[in-house]
Amino acid sequence: MEWLTELLAAYPWGIYALVAIAPFIQEDTAIISAAAAAAAGAGSPQLLFVILIIGLSISDLWKYWLGRAGHTHEWGRKFAQKPGVESAREKVVNRLGLSLITARFVPGTRIPLYIACGFFKAPFWKVAIFVIFSAILYAGIAFAAFQMLGEMAGERIHKYAPIVAIGVVVFVITYLIVSAKLKGRLKNEQEN
Repeated sequence: MEWLTELLAAYPWGIYALVAIAPFIQEDTAIISAAAAAAAGAGSPQLLFVILIIGLSISDLWKYWLGRAGHTHEWGRKFAQKPGVESAREKVVNRLGLSLITARFVPGTRIPLYIACGFFKAPFWKVAIFVIFSAILYAGIAFAAFQMLGEMAGERIHKYAPIVAIGVVVFVITYLIVSAKLKGRLKNEQEN
């Protein structure tokens, strides 16, 4: 892992750039990696946390506007008037805070819910508040957990945290690929 240490020494701003961009690629991996980097001393924990929250918020809130764009088309407006869709709208909008906070922690629900909030025309400022709050909550839990692990591991954390972070990234990517392939197989089997 000396190459990583050398790279960070040569480009100390690189860790911050990666933390800002990573939520656009894979959110959970970004959070865990930023928390591991902070615990390992790869950057200022406070600055890593703030940059992570900004990256998370921007990467999540643009999805709201994707949903809003659905109403610019006639098919979108017609679809929104269907009884089942109207019922789903009422459930989401009436339980907006609980829905958004829950979606942050339940895999596979976050992106569709953010798009749905836009499509259902939920107030953007409310969506933004809950998205940012849930990002702070989730990242705070991860940073606290890695900090506690770092205190228990002592100096060994500097050696192993990057390995753990890379391992988590590989695990998450492998999980997503395998899940997608299994879903594809199940869909093919159901069609046949």
